[in-house]
Amino acid sequence: MNSGTLGIDVSKATLHLALLRGTGRPQKKQVSNDETGFAQMTEWLKVQGVESVTACLEATSTYGQSVARYLHDEGHQVSVVNPARISGFAQSELKRTKTDSADSATIARFCQAMHPKAWVPPKPETAELQQMTRRLEDLQQIVGQEKTRLETTAVSLHEDIKAHIGFVENQMGQLKKVITAHIEQHEVLNSALTLMTSIKGISTLSGSQILAEIGDWREFGSARQLAAYAGLTPQAKESGTSVHGRSRLCKIGNEHLRRALYFPALTIIRCCPELQPWIEGLRSRGKTKMQVVGAVMHKLIRVVYGVLKSGQSFNSELLAPTH
Repeated sequence: MNSGTLGIDVSKATLHLALLRGTGRPQKKQVSNDETGFAQMTEWLKVQGVESVTACLEATSTYGQSVARYLHDEGHQVSVVNPARISGFAQSELKRTKTDSADSATIARFCQAMHPKAWVPPKPETAELQQMTRRLEDLQQIVGQEKTRLETTAVSLHEDIKAHIGFVENQMGQLKKVITAHIEQHEVLNSALTLMTSIKGISTLSGSQILAEIGDWREFGSARQLAAYAGLTPQAKESGTSVHGRSRLCKIGNEHLRRALYFPALTIIRCCPELQPWIEGLRSRGKTKMQVVGAVMHKLIRVVYGVLKSGQSFNSELLAPTH
């Protein structure tokens, strides 16, 4: 079977394609980012004599989800990669040209050289849940922005801003009901949420958001892999004898998942007696407030993984360190 490596640079309206076979120069094409463009891409690959591709695109927005699912359903291997990895690879090649066409070729070379993990599309009900929870997150940000404007704008505008806040909050209330009903309709989602809300600090809302971003937890081989996916693994900063920086979270991961874990972590810090000796130990070693929160978020995502994997409700006594 004739195969190749396909790099895809995604934008809202277009897809820039770069097809690599062996060490030759990439063949390039631009198509629209819709069903018509996908069909044109398939025909173009056939003209190139390619029957299967290993395709790669960046996980930058929702604009690439449709083409990724299309290629997966057509039987091709697809990788959806953190853009930081592509950027680092481009820097290693000392690339100075930054265009959509050049980016697609860089993505293809990255895929050919690094063999990134194959992407597995989320189940339709999980994908829909993620759209719902991210929409809710957007509405929450709008309310926060409007409340901030109340502090700085003229009094004559206050009633208008308050009316907008009330309208958006009403939308949020309706959307929360839709999210609850959606989860209740799907047994796998409902069972997972029940397990997650047994964890101290995780509410039905935050649990729904965490669940939407994790998807199928079985795709992660360990709790550490899930923590890395969330961008919650420690990043050391040491070099030679002179550089001894503070360790910090790498934050190269799913920012939506990190935000969903933030308030549950604050609740644990305030209301979980089993963790207080560990938290006080972090503070006594000079950890800042945000470092403590990050450490609790890291522990929390590991607990989430453990509960989902075991299928058992959470036992708070297991949260306390053994040493």
